[in-house]
Amino acid sequence: MTMLIHFIRNGPSYLPEIDAYCAYIQAHGHQTMVHDSSHTVPTSASVVWWFCGRVPMREARRLRGAFQIHEYASASIPPHAWAKDQVKHWTQPRPDYRIYQNGWVRERMGFADGVPHALRDMGVAAHFFEAPQHTPAPEFDLVYLGEMSRLLAFIPVLQAIDAAGRTLLLVGNVHAELQMHLPPNVTCTGRVDHAQVPPHLRRARFGLNLVPNALPFQQQTSTKVLEYCAVGLSVVSNAYPWVRYFMAQHKANFYLLNDDASSLVTSFGEALDAYPYEVPDVRALAWPQVLDSLPLWRTILR
Repeated sequence: MTMLIHFIRNGPSYLPEIDAYCAYIQAHGHQTMVHDSSHTVPTSASVVWWFCGRVPMREARRLRGAFQIHEYASASIPPHAWAKDQVKHWTQPRPDYRIYQNGWVRERMGFADGVPHALRDMGVAAHFFEAPQHTPAPEFDLVYLGEMSRLLAFIPVLQAIDAAGRTLLLVGNVHAELQMHLPPNVTCTGRVDHAQVPPHLRRARFGLNLVPNALPFQQQTSTKVLEYCAVGLSVVSNAYPWVRYFMAQHKANFYLLNDDASSLVTSFGEALDAYPYEVPDVRALAWPQVLDSLPLWRTILR
């Protein structure tokens, strides 16, 4: 029997996993539909997959005939992150299944009601692994991909890159507040379609990973690191728990920046080129392989 699975985004967050889920499900002969709001999901739906966010009790009841999945791709972010997660813990309607990005997110949410669950980490889209026919020499020293607003906390790092004579490419849309603080060595691509990201990453020698060393960011997967590795870039990162865990798990060797602001210019000097980088093989993290391990399919893709 062909299944139609309804995904509810529940907000404007960038969720590449939705595309991965849709491609995987359709490749197995089933159908998908993505909704920005639950109000467009028909009451007759058989499977409803919520990305949490808050799940309105009234809507969960309206769709009570469906098998309902709650996915926590991330814990709540500041401000008031802990309070927001506690509100979710006590007020979310009970689903039939939960998915968490990792064990830390599961513990953070704290549900202990016996609902079946699975852990599903981030994956990498197939086009990141496709070898280009021609790879020109890198134009930039470093490239940064991802959420640009978080760079506001790392302006001293950007200034140190400039002071060391290094160039930086930002792949994505840069808002006005950040633009005001960027040194002259920074080039911005503007918004880029996800399929065109790998060629932009290959325009640089090093992938730059800057993540606030605070909850929940420090405990969650940095998708940009996976994508840097997939295209073969050496990685330069600030030091925090998840990146150390990833290095240990995958036998990677990344250049970790010192927290001391006074040493940042030196960090981006000759040491950047001389470091013995190890870029791990992350092909096992391609989305189809990541999704294959989900036990949920045995329940909903009958």
